[in-house]
Amino acid sequence: MTKFESEIKKALYSQEKIFSFISNFNNFKDLIPQDKIKDWQSTEDTCRFKVDGIGEAGLKIVDKEPVKTVKYSTDGKVPFNFYLWVQLKQVAENDTRIKLTLKADLNAMMKMMVGKHVDKFLNMLGDAIASYDYDGHC
Repeated sequence: MTKFESEIKKALYSQEKIFSFISNFNNFKDLIPQDKIKDWQSTEDTCRFKVDGIGEAGLKIVDKEPVKTVKYSTDGKVPFNFYLWVQLKQVAENDTRIKLTLKADLNAMMKMMVGKHVDKFLNMLGDAIASYDYDGHC
């Protein structure tokens, strides 16, 4: 398994608010770039979508450790299998640190081809989670 990690991000919200939001795929449509993802469908625990140039993909929530970690995995036909963890650590009131880790089943050639894209995706998603207005979400 190849491991990728995001930079540590800072969110000005409580760990509980962020955890509650990222534990439900119905909220994720607000986090993803609409110009890159098409045909978004979701339930609380699964989502399906199309990525330009890649095709259809799906994710499912496979584990939750309340207010600390949400683990996602591939669901259905995808170019390669991977696991994604979002870790949350509150360091002060309304100061939560966020780190994303992705482990993918990639051979050396695939790692070279997609590595930079995976790093970019993790940091983009981390930034979206960190900068989201959780107070405005209802």
